[in-house]
Amino acid sequence: MGGTRLLVSTQKGLYVLSQGEDGWALGQPLRFGEIVNDAVADPRPGGRWVVATRTGHLGPTVVWSDDLGQSWRESRKPPAFQPGSGRSVDTVFWLTPGHPRQPGVWWAGTAPHGLFRSEDGGETWEELTPFSDYLAGLKGLEGYAGFLGETPGGAITHSILIDPRDPDHLYVGLSTGGVFESEDGGNSWAPLNQGLEADFLPPPAEGPYHLFGQDPHRVVMHPLEPDRLYQQNHCGVYRLDRREGLWHRVGRNLPPEVGDIGFGVAVHPTDPDTAYVFPMDGTSVWPRTCPEGRPAVYRTRDAGCTWEACREGMPERAWWTVFRQAFSVHPSDPPALFFGTTSGEVWGSLDGGERWSSLAAHLPRVLSVRPVGSYQ
Repeated sequence: MGGTRLLVSTQKGLYVLSQGEDGWALGQPLRFGEIVNDAVADPRPGGRWVVATRTGHLGPTVVWSDDLGQSWRESRKPPAFQPGSGRSVDTVFWLTPGHPRQPGVWWAGTAPHGLFRSEDGGETWEELTPFSDYLAGLKGLEGYAGFLGETPGGAITHSILIDPRDPDHLYVGLSTGGVFESEDGGNSWAPLNQGLEADFLPPPAEGPYHLFGQDPHRVVMHPLEPDRLYQQNHCGVYRLDRREGLWHRVGRNLPPEVGDIGFGVAVHPTDPDTAYVFPMDGTSVWPRTCPEGRPAVYRTRDAGCTWEACREGMPERAWWTVFRQAFSVHPSDPPALFFGTTSGEVWGSLDGGERWSSLAAHLPRVLSVRPVGSYQ
């Protein structure tokens, strides 16, 4: 799989990590000094790089490059809430390219919760007001006050997924909010949270599960079997078969000493029963590091019924933290997996997780690792 390129977003700029005949090479930082939350290369023709960034004194914005980062342009109209709403975008957190049949369409998720759409490659962005109005209505439901609350990273809209069969079929994940679905391009929404636990909330007034308020960390959809979704939640690892409409906590099958808490989840590009997670310590104060300091990616090949540790090549002890966008898959054969740590390392496996090696070190805190050419 020679020639793979990774866009590595960090607390102090964007780095490009490229595979060559002699191994991996790290380029000079781009957007140096900026907080780059996400950077995605459009898998559609043109390959534009779109980047969610923030400087300390100018606030959040979106920039893009059509020449592999040699030059940049900034959005003429970055994501911003409607005038008079009393709300302001603190962070443009998540980017998703639109459906292949919709060239130029991009989606962005923000903190606080907001969903934005661009139809011109990221040059201008419009708030999806039906989504904002829907969330405002949820806040007013009796007994649900505070259920769209704050997490340590803020109230984040992330995991914007587009059904490859239908560009109007969308999913989004909200930290301290849950998973929501639209079948009409975002004009109307419904919660998709049956089966999801939320042990940080009071018991639900009706039924076994809350309507919303859960804390998904990342949701992924299988590209060839879009009715199969996986989720890494604050309260476990889940699998959903959409026609059933119920999330199953398959993370309970992970070793009990490891647990099923973490941020990232990824799916095999061709096998919907194969998925990967990077567990972290979720006990007591939630330290967010590898359980017992023993890093490993855990892989299931039977839709979560069983899991195996994939750690060959990793250090025996490392207290890593891996954020949600910092764990990804490249659709090669076999698939290549990559993750970045908050201590500034990037690791990769080119054989589906069997063996791992360090690709880069001594970077700023890694926030996102996105392979060029991948929707994950």
